[in-house]
Amino acid sequence: MRNAGGENTIQAIEVRGNQRIEADTVRSYMLLLPGDSYDAERLDRSLKTLFATGLFRDIDIRRDGRRIIVTVAENPIVNRVAFEGNRKISDDVLSREVQLRARSVFTPQAAQADRQRILEIYARRGRFAAVVEPKIIEREQNRVDVVFEIQEGESALVARINFVGNQSYSDSRLREVIATKEQAWYRIFSSSDQFDPERLAFDRELLRRFYLRQGYADAQVTGATAELAADRSGFFLTYVIDEGVRYRVGEIELVSNLRGFDAAPMRRYLELAPGDWYDGDLVERTAQRLQDEANLRGFPFVDVQPRVQRDREARVVNLTFEINEAPRVFVERIEITGNTRTQDRVIRREFRLAEGDAFNAAALRRSRDRLRSIGFFSDVQVASSPGSAPDRAVINTRVVERATGEVTIGGGFSTDAGFLADVGLRERNILGTGIDARINGTLAQRRSQLDLSVTDPYFLDRNLAAGADVFYVQRNLQRIAQYSERRAGFAVRIGYAFNERVRQSWSYTLVDRNVFDIASTASRFIREQAGSTLLSQVSQTLTYDVRDSALDPRRGFVVRLGTDFAGLGGDVAYLRGRLDGSYFIPLESVFDDPDWVLSLSASVGYLQEIFGKQDRIVDRFFLGGENLRGFRIAGAGPRDVATGDALGGRFIWTQSTELRYPLPLPAELGLIGRAFVDVGALSQSSSGATVADTATARVGAGVGVSWRSPFGLINLDVAKAVVKESFDETQVFRFGFGTRF
Repeated sequence: MRNAGGENTIQAIEVRGNQRIEADTVRSYMLLLPGDSYDAERLDRSLKTLFATGLFRDIDIRRDGRRIIVTVAENPIVNRVAFEGNRKISDDVLSREVQLRARSVFTPQAAQADRQRILEIYARRGRFAAVVEPKIIEREQNRVDVVFEIQEGESALVARINFVGNQSYSDSRLREVIATKEQAWYRIFSSSDQFDPERLAFDRELLRRFYLRQGYADAQVTGATAELAADRSGFFLTYVIDEGVRYRVGEIELVSNLRGFDAAPMRRYLELAPGDWYDGDLVERTAQRLQDEANLRGFPFVDVQPRVQRDREARVVNLTFEINEAPRVFVERIEITGNTRTQDRVIRREFRLAEGDAFNAAALRRSRDRLRSIGFFSDVQVASSPGSAPDRAVINTRVVERATGEVTIGGGFSTDAGFLADVGLRERNILGTGIDARINGTLAQRRSQLDLSVTDPYFLDRNLAAGADVFYVQRNLQRIAQYSERRAGFAVRIGYAFNERVRQSWSYTLVDRNVFDIASTASRFIREQAGSTLLSQVSQTLTYDVRDSALDPRRGFVVRLGTDFAGLGGDVAYLRGRLDGSYFIPLESVFDDPDWVLSLSASVGYLQEIFGKQDRIVDRFFLGGENLRGFRIAGAGPRDVATGDALGGRFIWTQSTELRYPLPLPAELGLIGRAFVDVGALSQSSSGATVADTATARVGAGVGVSWRSPFGLINLDVAKAVVKESFDETQVFRFGFGTRF
């Protein structure tokens, strides 16, 4: 209430003790103003309002005649935030989680909230005995250092995992399904045995989906509990499961509600058949396959919904795939966030959708997968949101960039090259342009190599991958054919994709080759080829690839056709062709494990002399080693009878059948077993009296183990030459090891 005069009227509000905060700012929080009548209740509310700002650690408001005196003590400013005693969690991780920052206002409440947050972070990593104490160090000018003193304590790992209600599958089988694992000595490089409350919900979903894949359409995980041991040393987890009954697939129908679209031809894309065990994942994958195929046939607005009808008495599930017309939606714009270094155009060119295109969920997933595969980002999230109109959609893309530079120093051993050392420098995203450049050097007992390479995957912002290489290679082949080889040259290359599955590349190579250090006891066919030759070669490779993964394929196939033409200048002339392919068959439905995979591979190659010039040994095919296990490198094929030197051949064919399977060991060890049979033959198409060249098929068979260890990939093969010639050279053990750090 305003009052023009009187003893009860406030004439002024005086602010004292403020250093950084303006007096007018303090007055703005007051509920009494000059000219108002004094009101004790409003003055008390003003005190509470000022405390609520968090700017002051102490406030005193009193009346002095017709004046109000406000005395404040400001909260200090944070000078720095530090962490002491943390070894398992880095400063960077903790800094991102706490609220206090340099130059922010310090309050005891904020320090305690950050303390609790740090304890939660340690608890998520199984360290429930952690102790965190915030220490405040006062500095001049009302500043403080905040130091969180941390005692991390021991990890409380998962001691035991139990299941209740499971009858069809044992506890040990279900432990393989979930992400959480019981503590074990060999999990020192893994965090899967650390208790994480959020992982419990993930495990429940993994269990539910596992039962759905096995035909238990009614399965539910009704509970997941964690009990901490009395000494806080470990957790006991219990999952409660209601399995229900197992269903087979009954009738399968395809219904098209899409104008002009015939569903009958789509039946060949069904991955389920009547009588199969019901598989929830396979139903979803089939629906997605039908939608993708409809998109490819020119129907961009398609929605395929699987309708499931359970017949509990007959224990069958009848399926109806309804092909409906989806709402017509177009891409309004593509929003990209999180890329502080990578240029927008580098990200946009990976999209299979453009602004103005019809929205396509399959193309959106493909775009996300392409962004993840280029290796520039640790996380990629792609989602759609409504646009400015009902028929418009905005694609929101959020990326988290990762370091793309690599300095590698490594070492290892292989049967082919012996002990080796490797040094490399690589940047896969120069200045955020997506250009890949590297320099790499290898020094081994029987091989030395230096490579410089640069590749632009979208040359001139077009569907062209262009690059250049400069290289120097020296190989010691004394154990194979009593000579050494040196190559130095360069190559330029360009490639383009016809579509997602078909790609072609071209290259031109100019190489100086030198066959030297020939032993006096070497074959005369090798001694005749001593000296240098200049190779001028044009090559092309056409690839058709429908594998589910280029790095770890489990289904699909790839076919490659390669041709080399030498003769545009240089000292040699030939036409060399090669056709190879691999087909991967998943056996998960048979063995209930995705690590069971059968691969069938085959290749054929031929070298034809042209222009009357004789081919060189360094251009021929060799058989044995990697392409025919059970035989030494170049251990099979044409050979000088007198000296035993491998001479190579002009016609080669190989075929390999390999079964990849999990070993009866914990999956975290990264061990995969292999059983294989390799078949191949090599012939020279010309022979002399001293040349053994039977052109008969050789067969090698054996088993192997691959270990994706923390130190690199280790391969060990044990093979026997089952069918061989008397002059062939065999090899029982084949070992390869390498690592980089």
